[in-house]
Amino acid sequence: MVGQKDKAVVIGAGMGGLASAIRLAAAGLDVTVIEAMNAPGGKMRTVESAAGPVDAGPTVMTMRHVFDDLFDLASKRLDDHLTLHRETILARHWWPDGSALDLYADPEASIDAVGKFAGKRAASDFAAFSRRAAQLFTTFEGPMMQASEPTLPDLTRHVMRRPGIIPAMAPTATLARQLAKQFSDPRLRQLFGRYATYVGGSPYQSPAILGLIWHAEASGVWGVDGGMHRLAVALESLAKDLGATFQFGTRVAEIETIGDHVGAVRTEAGDRIETDRVVFNGDPRALELGLVGSAATMAVEPKGTSPRSLSACVWSFASAVSGPDLTHHNVFFGSDPRDEFDPIAAGRLPEDATLYVCAQDRRSGSDPAQNERFEIIMNAPPTTDGTVKDIDLCRTRTFPPLARHGLIFAPEPPDEALTTPAMFDQMFPGSAGSLYGLSPHGLMAAFQRPTARSKVPGLYLAGGGAHPGAGVPMAALSGKHAAEAILTDLASTSTSRQTATRGGTSTASATVAPELSRSSPS
Repeated sequence: MVGQKDKAVVIGAGMGGLASAIRLAAAGLDVTVIEAMNAPGGKMRTVESAAGPVDAGPTVMTMRHVFDDLFDLASKRLDDHLTLHRETILARHWWPDGSALDLYADPEASIDAVGKFAGKRAASDFAAFSRRAAQLFTTFEGPMMQASEPTLPDLTRHVMRRPGIIPAMAPTATLARQLAKQFSDPRLRQLFGRYATYVGGSPYQSPAILGLIWHAEASGVWGVDGGMHRLAVALESLAKDLGATFQFGTRVAEIETIGDHVGAVRTEAGDRIETDRVVFNGDPRALELGLVGSAATMAVEPKGTSPRSLSACVWSFASAVSGPDLTHHNVFFGSDPRDEFDPIAAGRLPEDATLYVCAQDRRSGSDPAQNERFEIIMNAPPTTDGTVKDIDLCRTRTFPPLARHGLIFAPEPPDEALTTPAMFDQMFPGSAGSLYGLSPHGLMAAFQRPTARSKVPGLYLAGGGAHPGAGVPMAALSGKHAAEAILTDLASTSTSRQTATRGGTSTASATVAPELSRSSPS
């Protein structure tokens, strides 16, 4: 039961924070969202360009139902707040040998395209891979993504009721190894190996089960008019309509505890908000490092924050362009994926990277202006020392390779259009520039990621660094898990309060009187 004065503070207005704020406000809590930046979205941000705001974060919206559900809570429709376009072409792919392949929302069109691209055997390989990806996604969506606290024993029991799924899981194989068995054409192995990077991993070290990511994309990709940041703005508006309040440009200095339980949040400006429920929508490693006070350092285990996932060099700019016919999502592959992932594993920028180019103003039927908005992403290792460097190297590893594909930007963007791993570390404290939290490498990584309930009572986690992991819909699901955990704990507390005085009179006990922690003011 939610009381009239039940209050929750959400630290961070990324996808996880916004989703938890919406759900908590819809349940009747008094919700305050504190965000260090001046706008919502977290990594779903924009930068200014000569052609207007351009995305500098996620560009792909999948699993639309996750966001429809949020608007349903307020008896509203997502389509009344955003203009969405279901992409006909999921992505256009280019290789150095001049070959190109479009994958489509229509599965049969994709199979036909693969057949024309690489022959009948490749089309058969692709169709079989798509069936396995769908089988994996259907099997694991419930016990992993939708479960708030998945465990290996629970998953094992779930799998043993469906033993036929085990060969598709390939539990001892990496994604790259499994793709080598599934595809005869090396270009298709390279293409689908790229899906490991969606959650910050290398196909040579990530588990084969990540092939299920293809099914999420094949099930529908939506473009947002005005860019993905509009989704964050719409969610902020929804949260406000439900009664949540926002404080932008405000950094949290400390999460205070009373005894072992959350008691307040103090901002760098000196404001103190008393609350015994806090959702932390930041990198869990920031808690471990004590960046929001010593009381929260025990909230997560080190195995839930390290090793780190990938970072990126991200260019966001406006320019005229010539060369290959671009669609909204474009991927330009290097010659050998080892020349990308081996250097990254050694802590260096890739020598021959796959480059993702989002042409923000291009969609089916659109006619972009001469000066278009672009976001270009090159995978990179997280930073080790936080020093901003490699700007020139990011440039030479991006634009000359694209020029070899025939893609020419005139002019090339200025240095100010680039975000490096060290810059991401500055924007998202404690992250080391990693964009996806814990590395997905290894079969057990999914079970080591922190869940909604932290080890500090009253402190809950949301965002890409928490379960179920990275990606826009996954982060939103983490907000759902955090909100549900709070509401469950509230109901439990309410029941305890109602039954505690059965048969007598309740009196305070000196042994349970609140005790200020060292992080609390005296």
